[in-house]
Amino acid sequence: MSLLEPSPPPALDPLLLPTALPPLPAALPPPTGPGPDGARLWLVATAAHEESATRYAPLVLDPSELARAEEFRRPSDRATYLCAHIGLRRVLGNHLGVAPRTVSVARAPCPCCGEPHGRPVLPGGHLHFSLSHCEGLSLIAVAAAPVGVDVEPVPSPQTLVEAADVVHPVEAAELAALAPALRPAAFARVWTRKEAYLKGLGIGLGADPSTEYVGAGGTPAAPSGWSLADIAVPHGHRAAVAVRRRGIGGAGPD
Repeated sequence: MSLLEPSPPPALDPLLLPTALPPLPAALPPPTGPGPDGARLWLVATAAHEESATRYAPLVLDPSELARAEEFRRPSDRATYLCAHIGLRRVLGNHLGVAPRTVSVARAPCPCCGEPHGRPVLPGGHLHFSLSHCEGLSLIAVAAAPVGVDVEPVPSPQTLVEAADVVHPVEAAELAALAPALRPAAFARVWTRKEAYLKGLGIGLGADPSTEYVGAGGTPAAPSGWSLADIAVPHGHRAAVAVRRRGIGGAGPD
């Protein structure tokens, strides 16, 4: 049985069905450039990559990534981190035409304070990327403009109550209008849209997520100057991607 849900919701463009990244040592297909307002999306299932990631990690990751992986106490968290970061280096190396281990990633200035802890960036600013992972699953997005991606498990009803203050008042009303059984999945849809957009801005959770309206319905409400869409991901999860439209503030370095 496929990991993906049988079919994406009608609002989804077929482009937003991510490609399953093949485990090492399989080669990636020749890169295709994402459209001016779109992103190329890759899905990394930890269960499919864990064995090869453990074997190839010393050959692909840099020392700081290997050290970070060792900090995880739970083996499942360590495995997801390794699979996500190896996958990211493979995708970026494929687009840049270099070995994955040689991909150089820096940090852009934070839009809020100017300190060098903003969005991760590549030299030259011609290719933009975003990575998100939760236990057992990772998403990678590459685009020709600043991009953010987020994937999350559908939360429990109790978590939904505790996180109620992070949604916009209109989103709170939209969620309240739903049947209780539908609210957790709808909240995950709202949250992934918000986080994808805030990651695309380079702000992340340094901003108050309740000030941005992205909508709880089937079609996202994109902030001005951005394209925002849901991504088809395995059952029990929700995901979204945000891409800055070309010509809106430029598509230069993050």
